[in-house]
Amino acid sequence: MMMTRAILAALLMTAAAGAAPVLTTSATQDPYWQVGRDTLATRLHVVNRPAHAKNVILFIGDGMGISTITAARIFDAQERARKAGTKALGEENSLSFEKLPFSALVKTYNTDAQVPDSAGTASAMNTGIKTRIGYINFRQDQTATACATPDAWPRTLAEIAKGQGMSVGVVTNTRLTHATPAAVYAHVPNRNWEGADATFPAKDRAAGCPDIASQLVNFRFGNGIDLAMGGGRAKFQPKDAGGSRDDGKDLVAVWSARYPAGHYLGDAAALRALKPTTAGPVLGLFSPDHMSYETDRDAAKQPSLTEMTTFAIARLAASSPKGYYLMIEGGRIDHAHHASNPYRALSETQQFSQAIAAALKQINLDETLVLVTADHSHTLTISGYPQRGNDILGYIRPTPAGEGGDGLDEDGDSIDDHGQPMTTLGYQSGPWSGTIEGQKLSPRLAPTDKNYISDKLHGTGSESHGGEDVALFATGPSSNLVGGVIEQNVIFHIMAQALGWQ
Repeated sequence: MMMTRAILAALLMTAAAGAAPVLTTSATQDPYWQVGRDTLATRLHVVNRPAHAKNVILFIGDGMGISTITAARIFDAQERARKAGTKALGEENSLSFEKLPFSALVKTYNTDAQVPDSAGTASAMNTGIKTRIGYINFRQDQTATACATPDAWPRTLAEIAKGQGMSVGVVTNTRLTHATPAAVYAHVPNRNWEGADATFPAKDRAAGCPDIASQLVNFRFGNGIDLAMGGGRAKFQPKDAGGSRDDGKDLVAVWSARYPAGHYLGDAAALRALKPTTAGPVLGLFSPDHMSYETDRDAAKQPSLTEMTTFAIARLAASSPKGYYLMIEGGRIDHAHHASNPYRALSETQQFSQAIAAALKQINLDETLVLVTADHSHTLTISGYPQRGNDILGYIRPTPAGEGGDGLDEDGDSIDDHGQPMTTLGYQSGPWSGTIEGQKLSPRLAPTDKNYISDKLHGTGSESHGGEDVALFATGPSSNLVGGVIEQNVIFHIMAQALGWQ
């Protein structure tokens, strides 16, 4: 107590003399002290970027809630160390986008749903207004009757950008017609109306809404979408050509006729053969359905999300003197979560982070606003008092204090009140079985296996979204507008402000 008073008196005397107090404490010997000082120094020297941006890149990790980010940063370090034959703790690691200087929390609810879907959330980011669950770029008060009056639809960032002479691109590893990428260019009151097939019943087509694939090919603003790459080829081709369309239309042929100088890419080789500086729009459809998970991807057939990202940025930068808007989605994070498959969810988040890291090396941050966020969360939890460096996918090896669980099994792992070992990661809901890429998921595999299906509280056909806030990270012009707790539609207004739109 006497020492504490002496130190306090010395600090007060120093302050009274007009000099800044010197932080002197035994804690300065701890390595985390220097981490704190270094972090503060970085914050004090944030680069003051210009107010207005020429380009905007919006990265959306579909389903990448905060618990996913936490688990993925640990997985990223541990997985890289495993491949290198070393070992890493992982908790101190940071994903590429976590280092961006500005961040906020984002409220994700839809106007009619506490826990949202991707259609309503992506629409909020692209139109500046919130809407109902399942709607893509329709106002919450509009119905299918609004299909007859397209001028009454909310204008999207892409549509406004094309009106300003900018280029627009969309990249995803889901179907290009899936909800999040579709929100860049389409308007429908039902996200399932992806193509002229079973997802869009004949009775609904009578409302007059074009299917989502048709809206991509026939985008009516400016000279159309400049670059679109992802999966979902079946939605664009008729049944007799291996697609799913029942109207006989070959939209790839329609697109090629509309853009005779365009470049249709059907596989990874075609993408790698095309120079980004080559003129003409680009349509890449690399799989009939969603593209493969990164851990299952055949690199000879499908490009990675990072490869598509770097090509898209180089392509748009070379052909867009008035700037561009590019949305890039890591969409299969969400799908792995729905399957209660933590390995693939974290692996996909790792790939998403790598794509962002590659993008940040390509761009000029004085002219490009970069936003990284999620459309919604999932029910993934991290719990159980595992010791530091515990395999994030593994069973809980408790801390020396032994907190959590109802004892230990013969391997020293925490067990529950049924005597079963517990994993750090779990879900509130989800299926007890399933398949991914033709591989059977099983709860009886080791939890570190990529085909392990996780424990959960409630058995359901598909794990559900989570309703908590998600994170938003930002750098570049006007990124200082990102902060606090905001509504999801504010993201649109930040992008518009950065582009100098009034």
